[in-house]
Amino acid sequence: MDKALKTMIENMPEKTGKSLEQWKKVLKKKAFAKHGEAVKFLKTEYGVTHGFANTIVSLFRQESEVAEKGTIDLVAAQYKGKENLLPIYEKLIKTISKFGKDVEIAPKKGSVSLRRSKQFALIKPATKTRIDLGLKLKGKEITDRLGDSGPFGSMCTHRVKLAEAKEVDKELMDWLKEAYKNA
Repeated sequence: MDKALKTMIENMPEKTGKSLEQWKKVLKKKAFAKHGEAVKFLKTEYGVTHGFANTIVSLFRQESEVAEKGTIDLVAAQYKGKENLLPIYEKLIKTISKFGKDVEIAPKKGSVSLRRSKQFALIKPATKTRIDLGLKLKGKEITDRLGDSGPFGSMCTHRVKLAEAKEVDKELMDWLKEAYKNA
């Protein structure tokens, strides 16, 4: 980081009323298609000068792009050679995302953790033909479909094996919603 930028960031709380991290949180709550829209928002809504607004937006967008690229890369790596499973993963994510704004989708090297205040589910491409969906459903009976946690151990209480997107049905979504509500 060059000296001028470092100085600008250090002076930001005094000159704008918020730290860079606080400004990032403000921008995260909004969705701006263009850089200029975000700059204009900071200038008109908060009275931030053009120089500071431009710097805040630039640094925020850089960080967001790195985070997004990292997330995409982790998921892509999980499904390399298992692309046929992506429709199942995508259907799960699309549906789970509708549960609430507090759903956190956290890709890791070998799985995707789904959290609220705590983890409630885990999506893992187990083989080339199957996704294992781990669920936290304490006290729930094990059935033919809602099996024991298997390789998930204590991370989850149950596991559902999915080979096709059509298996993401009402019964499965009810279990997911229950796990989400209990998290």
